[in-house]
Amino acid sequence: MPAGERFDVDWRPALLFEPSGSRLKCTLCPIGCALADGQVGACKVRRRSGDGGETATFATSVRHRDVIERKPFYHFRPGSETLTVAAPGCSFRCDYCINFRLSQFGRDEQAEWHAEPVDAGELAREAAAAGAAVAFSYTEPSLALELTLAVAEAGAPLGVDVVWKSNGYLTEEAVRLVAPVLAAVNIDVKGSDDARHRELTGAPVRPVFAALGLFRELGVWAEVSTPLIPGVSSASADLAAIAREIAAVDPDIPWHLLRYTPTYRRSGDQPTAPEALAEAVRIGRDAGLKHVYVERALGEAGRTTGCPSCGTAVVERAVWGEVHSRLSGGACPACGTTVAGRWETAGLRRTQELRRTQEHSETVRGR
Repeated sequence: MPAGERFDVDWRPALLFEPSGSRLKCTLCPIGCALADGQVGACKVRRRSGDGGETATFATSVRHRDVIERKPFYHFRPGSETLTVAAPGCSFRCDYCINFRLSQFGRDEQAEWHAEPVDAGELAREAAAAGAAVAFSYTEPSLALELTLAVAEAGAPLGVDVVWKSNGYLTEEAVRLVAPVLAAVNIDVKGSDDARHRELTGAPVRPVFAALGLFRELGVWAEVSTPLIPGVSSASADLAAIAREIAAVDPDIPWHLLRYTPTYRRSGDQPTAPEALAEAVRIGRDAGLKHVYVERALGEAGRTTGCPSCGTAVVERAVWGEVHSRLSGGACPACGTTVAGRWETAGLRRTQELRRTQEHSETVRGR
C-alpha cells in the first residue's frame, strides 16, 4: 500500500531490518515480512526503502495525560500520571478492537491517518514537567520502537520512565533491544490456544508468552491483561490455561481481567457478566497468581491489592482516581511480607501523605 504517497506520513530510518536474499526482512515481530524495495509490511507502518528500512511511527493520534492505573498498571508507580501517545498501526488485526480507527490503519478504510509528527525531546520534557511517564498505548507500541528509544534517551536525564501497553508480539531481538529503556510493560494475552488466537489476531500466541518471560527475565516490570473474549478466552478451561502460563513465568505478575465489550466486527456478542469475571478471579488465584484484578465490575474489592501472605488490604484504588497505600517500603504493615511491584514513586508518596493527613484529621476530630 503506498501509504507514503497517499497520506501525509513522515517516514524515518528504522531499526531491525536484515538482508534476506534479494529482499529486506523486518525482524521486529515474528511475522518477519520480507520486503521488496518500496513495499510496506503487514503492519502498514514499516517499509523498505532501498537498502534500509523506514518507520512511520514518529507520530501520534493521541496525546493526553491520564492516571497510570488506566493502562492498566496497578503495581507500578501507583497514583502517578502518564503522558499517553499512540502512533497508528498494529501487528494484529483483532476483530473486536475498540481502537480500530487507529490500529487498523492501512487495513480498514475507516482507519485513516490522522497522526501528527512528534519530537521525542519535547515529549520527554512535557512528561518531566508533569512528573509523568510517557506511555505508548491504544495501538501497538512495539511498532514505535525507534520513537520509544528516542524518548527514553531524552527522558533519562529528566527521570522520565517509558511504559508500553503491548500485544507482546515481538522477536527476541526486539525485546532485548528495548528492554534496557523500558520501565514497565502491560501485555495483552488474549488466549492460550494458537489456532483460535491466530483466528482472532492473525498470529499465534506462543511468541507472546515468550516475550512476557523475556521481559521479566531482563528486569522490566510486567503486568498482563486478558479480555474475556467469547470462543477464545472466556471459558474456564481457557482462563485456567492462561493463568497457568502467567504463573509459570512469575506468580507475582498482576493479572487484569477485562470485561469484553462487543464492538467493531463482533458487535453481536454479549458483554462479559460480572459473575463470569468473579469466576475468572477465582480461576487465576487457584492457578497460583497472587494478584488478580477487575477494574470496575466487581467494585472496590476487584481493584484492591491484598498482602499475599495475610490478606491485609495494602493498596486501595478508586476507579481511575485516588490511590491509598498502607505499604511501608513495599512491605505489608501487618506481617512484613514484601509485595512485588515498583512502589516508591512521587505519585505514591503524594497519596500516602494525603492519607496520613486525613487520618490525623480524623484522630484530632475524635478527641
